[in-house]
Amino acid sequence: MTTKPVLSLPGIAYGGDYNPEQWPEEVWAEDMRLMREAGVNFVSVGIFSWALLETSEGTYDFSAMDKILGLLHDNGIAADLATPTAAPPAWFYRAHPEALPVDKDGHRLSYGSRQTICPSSPAYREASLRITGALAERYADHPAVVMWHVHNEYGCHTNGCYCDTSAAAFRRWLRTKYGDDLDVLNHAWGTTFWSQWYYDWDEILPPRATAAGPNPANLLDWHRFCSDEWLSHYKAERDVIREAAPATPVTTNFMGITDALDYWRWAPEVDVVSEDHYAMSSDPEAEIGIALASDLVRSLAGGPWFLMEHSTGAVNWQPVNRAKLPGELRRNALAHVAHGADGIAFFQWRAAKAGAEQWHSAMVPHAGTDSQIWRDVVRLGADLRALAEVRGSTGTAQVAIAWDWNARWALEFPAQPNSELRFQDLVRSWYAPLWRSGVAVDFVRPDADLSAYRLVLAPSLYLVDDEGAANLTGFAERGGTLAVGFHSGAVDENCHVRLGGYPGAFREALGVRSDEYFPLQPGDTVTLRGGGTASLWSERLRLEGAETVMSYEGGPLTDVPAVTRHAYGEGTTWYLATHPDPTVLASLMTRIRTEAGVEPVRTAPEGVEVVRRRSPSADYLFLIDHAGNGAQVPVAEDAVELLTGKPAPGSVTLAPGEIAVVREPRRG
Repeated sequence: MTTKPVLSLPGIAYGGDYNPEQWPEEVWAEDMRLMREAGVNFVSVGIFSWALLETSEGTYDFSAMDKILGLLHDNGIAADLATPTAAPPAWFYRAHPEALPVDKDGHRLSYGSRQTICPSSPAYREASLRITGALAERYADHPAVVMWHVHNEYGCHTNGCYCDTSAAAFRRWLRTKYGDDLDVLNHAWGTTFWSQWYYDWDEILPPRATAAGPNPANLLDWHRFCSDEWLSHYKAERDVIREAAPATPVTTNFMGITDALDYWRWAPEVDVVSEDHYAMSSDPEAEIGIALASDLVRSLAGGPWFLMEHSTGAVNWQPVNRAKLPGELRRNALAHVAHGADGIAFFQWRAAKAGAEQWHSAMVPHAGTDSQIWRDVVRLGADLRALAEVRGSTGTAQVAIAWDWNARWALEFPAQPNSELRFQDLVRSWYAPLWRSGVAVDFVRPDADLSAYRLVLAPSLYLVDDEGAANLTGFAERGGTLAVGFHSGAVDENCHVRLGGYPGAFREALGVRSDEYFPLQPGDTVTLRGGGTASLWSERLRLEGAETVMSYEGGPLTDVPAVTRHAYGEGTTWYLATHPDPTVLASLMTRIRTEAGVEPVRTAPEGVEVVRRRSPSADYLFLIDHAGNGAQVPVAEDAVELLTGKPAPGSVTLAPGEIAVVREPRRG
């Protein structure tokens, strides 16, 4: 296996997306001074600079970029140099209007924003590789450039295009997948239904708007194709860069919790896994979303990762864009570090005075340095310098949650038993009580190596192939604990229902069988015997070896099992055939993980997040008071609190809303 290039920066990288082209040159010197003041040692440059770098086809102007990279290098600031291919210039679209994407209703979009691209356009690919090659040739050996940044947020805004060019590319992808055998595709897609049988490859179309519901297998392959089509673009640009600069790592910024791309397929192709994450201001527990997203991207990376974008304050794209509360900027950023980030960057360095994102916060806000944001930015820089030794340390999870983009796509297709089901919401509902308990979590593919875990959870695995199902059930059979959520295992990799009763692929291992679903109407609940309620889902479940843990009380399913437990092989399986309320679900998660032998990283008061990173010589305990109540947390007698540099023998006292990072030496 080829060793990937490594990002060679000391300590925790700190900075943001730098767009000096938006400002006169006299501002650039001030930028350098302020970056040094804030402790910035890393910026991304050139992400949306195509129109200035290539003024017409094949005509380049690198004078400004030369100056910018020179300034950064002279001031000790490393550059993550981007290919600007997320925003082609107007001259390109005038020459190639066919490169504009077509939506599923047949409308061709216009240029004037960003990422308005048909991913299958030959003209776009040619132009993007041309500008990439020109940049790579000029800056491959530039001393400021420590990483290359391909494109920006692939799949954002335009995930797929439904034009004839894309339809032809889709057919080529299908011919490769199905071995150029139409019969194999017809059977995989179940095209005997609604007279959809295909006799010629040219009859196959993307899932464009039509009179009735689409074929779910067609939809599923379309999602897979769109993810792969963008991945082919990334790899093409990456390979051009590698030809010129083989020792410099290449990244592209993921948006891990979104549904556009299958990042399990993408992660092996990047040298440094990087992520953009923006908390939703309407989320009363945004800290849980931050932790979940960070754990997911850390799992994709298989270790430390890079936070390429988040916000210092308000964004500009939510219905109401609120400012962050006092201390929230630090808590958010250091929570990402706690969950594995070795780099912290914001969008953007200086708040724009014009353009579509002029009301998006930045490290230097419109108010300038006489602002709370700037003071917080400077303080965070000092925090990250104090945490330099944490770089490279990893997580210590004994719990894994199965996460699969194919299952997510398929669950949210039309014509489900309950259209209210959302993959991410279901996963978060199981993740949240573990987070509150201070239990570390990894995310895994269904077919991943599970030998490092005591407990594996599958909250929402509607689609699973035979290999994934066998891997999960085999984990339990060999002595692990497996918990499965409702409507899991229902269909195979082609969206074909697994016959014989539900929950399909997991029926035998769970020791249950359901013959019919009873989904609940929005807002309706069902009572659970012993206390609490459940929503979204119920089903007529029969025990076939399992025992009842909870059952329904009242309604058509009175006394029918709602939660079951089963001794399977050397291990244990659980089935949650409904969606319990948060209190009941938290109690169940505590029982399941306790029986599996999983304990919290450290006991702490409610509202204090506890996360551990581990190096060969030390554990790093992150304590973050999200509740604002203050707390005292026990630590080792020889512990040191890194943000202050002070010894913390036996305990750490957190002031309200504050953070501590404690080094505990490892022995033995």
